[in-house]
Amino acid sequence: MKKVAILISGRGSNMMSLVEASGDAYQVVVVASDKPGAAGLDWAREHAIATFALSPMKIGKPTYEAALDGALRESGAEVIALAGYMRLLSDDFVAKWRGSILNIHPSLLPKYKGLDTHARAIAAGDRQAGCSVHVVTEELDGGEVLGQAEVAVEPGDTAETLAARVLAAEHRLYPQVLAGYCAR
Repeated sequence: MKKVAILISGRGSNMMSLVEASGDAYQVVVVASDKPGAAGLDWAREHAIATFALSPMKIGKPTYEAALDGALRESGAEVIALAGYMRLLSDDFVAKWRGSILNIHPSLLPKYKGLDTHARAIAAGDRQAGCSVHVVTEELDGGEVLGQAEVAVEPGDTAETLAARVLAAEHRLYPQVLAGYCAR
């Protein structure tokens, strides 16, 4: 069974779905955040999962990532799942964990890399939006796509209404893809 670290920046609803679906496929050994006050950390602690929290604001990215790397290695993590982690990882950090970092992105990659994906899909007149789980590489949202879920763009959708439906699809897709990836 693979040991998984989950990185969050906020409430961590994708983190919760990953923890709840872990079963025999993987074990969540730590939840880490760049925001010490992130609500998801409290949820993880309530579920007896180790946590790590450190803000990079006063110490800088290299020092922060060195501490994060140390905490992940100390936990025994073999795979990192980004779940609402809103910080770009450096090329050096990605290289240290090459092929072992997954991310959930709220678009059907390669469309709409980066931010504001729902508004961009609506503005483009897309009939389908969705989410993708991919391997993290040095290229933003550019790694191998491991799975996708489509969500219809409904007439009258706003970025917020579409985001809510895509988030529900993320909660179904990410645990399935992570379990399959860990079973390799």
